[in-house]
Amino acid sequence: MSPEIAPLALHEQFANPNQQRETASFGMWIFIISEMMLFGGLFVAFTVYRMYYPQAFDDGSAGMDIVLGSINTAVLICSSFTMALAVYSAEVGSRKLVSAFLVLTMIIGAVFLAIKFTEYYKHFLDHKAPAVWFDSAGPGGPKIELFYVFYFIMTGLHALHMIVGIGLLMATLIRNLAGQITAAYYTPIEVAGLYWHFIDIIWVFLYGIFYISGLHK
Repeated sequence: MSPEIAPLALHEQFANPNQQRETASFGMWIFIISEMMLFGGLFVAFTVYRMYYPQAFDDGSAGMDIVLGSINTAVLICSSFTMALAVYSAEVGSRKLVSAFLVLTMIIGAVFLAIKFTEYYKHFLDHKAPAVWFDSAGPGGPKIELFYVFYFIMTGLHALHMIVGIGLLMATLIRNLAGQITAAYYTPIEVAGLYWHFIDIIWVFLYGIFYISGLHK
């Protein structure tokens, strides 16, 4: 058995590596579709309430930190690039580059989370934490608070997925260091990449609905 095939770890239920790879990718796509349904329901609910209270939701959006939000968007785009490079490095069999790009992607993801939690802290200091410490002058306060309810739930859920994604990349890094990722078998990198790109795409939509609509204020 050649060195490239030894770490393949082909499970007994699969006839060949291609079947194993396709099954793993299909499983991840099923998971992503289920996550799309979860986020999709929240996006629909947000859209419905925004149609009912457009002014209040614009006022809430005006309270977003567009600079930090834009920086975080650029950060995640960079993480998608490094993740793609990790997949490419696995395809060509460069184990060292795979490890380097996985570590870089995790660091960038951690930077995103640090910025996001900094935003949460600023909102708390500004009395914009719904049901905890929320204060907004005027009769539209409860409707603006509803905007922040959606904001914390949806971006918080996204942050949770980011944490899971970093854990997934860590597990993939360990497998790569153990020699289980080769040019003959790099399915774990591909699957992790699909999940990571999905998280990044979700953030682009979150950035659009929470940050951009209040720019005219």
